[in-house]
Amino acid sequence: MDGSYVVGLVQQRRRCVTEIQRKPAPDNYPWILVGLLWMVSFLNAADRSILNSVKPLLRDAFDITDIQLGIIDTTFFWTYAVCAFVFGRVGDSVRRRNMIIFGLIFWSMATGIMPFATGFAMLLGMRTLVAIGESTYYPTATALISSWHKPSMRSRALSIHQTAVFAGGGIGGWVAGKLADSYGWPAPFIIFAALGFVVMAILFKLLRDDAPGEVRVREEKRAEPIGLILKNPAALLLCGVFFLATAASSAVLNWCNTYAHDVLGLNLADSALVGPVMITTAGFFSVLVGGYMADKFAAKSSAGRFTVLAIGLTLAALFLLPFPLVTSVPLVGLLLFATSFGKGLFDGCIYAAMHDVMPAEARATAAGLMTMLGFIGAGITTVLLPIVAVHTGLAAGFAMMAGLYLLAVFALLLARPMVAHVIAKQESGLTHA
Repeated sequence: MDGSYVVGLVQQRRRCVTEIQRKPAPDNYPWILVGLLWMVSFLNAADRSILNSVKPLLRDAFDITDIQLGIIDTTFFWTYAVCAFVFGRVGDSVRRRNMIIFGLIFWSMATGIMPFATGFAMLLGMRTLVAIGESTYYPTATALISSWHKPSMRSRALSIHQTAVFAGGGIGGWVAGKLADSYGWPAPFIIFAALGFVVMAILFKLLRDDAPGEVRVREEKRAEPIGLILKNPAALLLCGVFFLATAASSAVLNWCNTYAHDVLGLNLADSALVGPVMITTAGFFSVLVGGYMADKFAAKSSAGRFTVLAIGLTLAALFLLPFPLVTSVPLVGLLLFATSFGKGLFDGCIYAAMHDVMPAEARATAAGLMTMLGFIGAGITTVLLPIVAVHTGLAAGFAMMAGLYLLAVFALLLARPMVAHVIAKQESGLTHA
C-alpha cells in the first residue's frame, strides 16, 4: 500500500476528530460522557473479574496451586499499580481521549489471547499484559469526568461512573462463570474481548476531551504534578488510606469465590452469586449513596467528603469481624453484602476527595499514584491471604482485613484539621504558591 495514501488517511481522521471537538458540546454532554465511560469502566472490571470466576477450572486445567493463582493476581495488581502511576502522569500531558481509547484496545486484545496460554508462565505473562492495558484507564477517566463536572456535582458524577466497576465485576463474574461452566474456561475471555472492540467504535465517534471548565497550566515553567502531590499532605493521606482499604477489599473479593466453592461446596456460577455478585451489588448501590452523601457533606464542611470516607470504612470493618462465626450460605452472602456496602460509600467519593485537594493539571497523576499504592496493597494481601489461610482458614483471614479498614479510619479522623486547611488553600488558589 502506498505510504502517502496511509498518511492521508491518518490526516483525514485527525481532521474529522478535530472538527468534532470544535463543535460546541451539547449541554448534557457531561452526562453523556459519564455514560460513555461507564461502558468502558464496566468492561475494565468485567475483564479483570474473569480470572476469579474460572480459578478452579484453571487450577485443574494447568495443575497449579492456589498459591500460584495468588501469584498471578499479585503480579496483575503490582503491574497495574506501577503502570497506573506512569499512565496517570502521561494522562496529565496528552489528550485524555486518546489515552482511554488506546487502553481499551490494548487490554481487549490482551484478554482475547488468554485462551492461548499453555501453562502457568503464559497465564502469568498474558495476565500482565491485561494489567498494563487496564492501568491506562482509571486515573485519566476520573480526571476527564472531573473536568466536565462542577465541584458541587463531582461526587455524584464519579459515583455513577464507579457503579460500572461493581456492575462489571458482578455481572461480568457471573456471566464468566456461566460461560465457563457451559463452554470451558476460554469462552469468557473471547466474548468479553470482542465487546471491547464494539465499545471502542462508539468512543471513536463520541468521546471528546475539550471540557470548557478544563484549566491547563501553559506557562513555560509548568509545575510538575508529582512535586505538587509530594507537597500536599492531604493527597498523601488519601494515598495511604486507599492502600489500606484496597488491600482489605481486594483480598476478600479475590478469594470469596474460592471460599464459596471449596468450603461451602457451590459450583462456579453459584459461588459467584454468593461472593462477587453480592459484593458488587452492594457496591453498585452504595457508591451512589456515598456520592450523594459526599456532595451534601462537602456543601456543609470543606472536609465533608473525608467524613463519608471514614463512615464507609467503619461499616466495612464491622461486618467483616464476625465472618469466622458464620457458616451458612445466606449469612455469608449477607456479610459480604454489608461489608461491601460500607466500602462502596468510600468508593463513591474517594476520587472526588482527591480532586478536591489537587489542582486540575495534576489530578490524573494524583489518581495514578493513589491507584498504584492501592493495587500494591491488593497484591500483598491477595497472595498473603491464602498463605495465612493454610493455618487459619479463609474466613479468619477475611476477618483480619477489618484491621486494615480501622487503621484507615483512625488516619482520616486524626487528619481532619489538616485536610480542611489544604482544601481552603486549594480553593483560594494558593496551592501553586
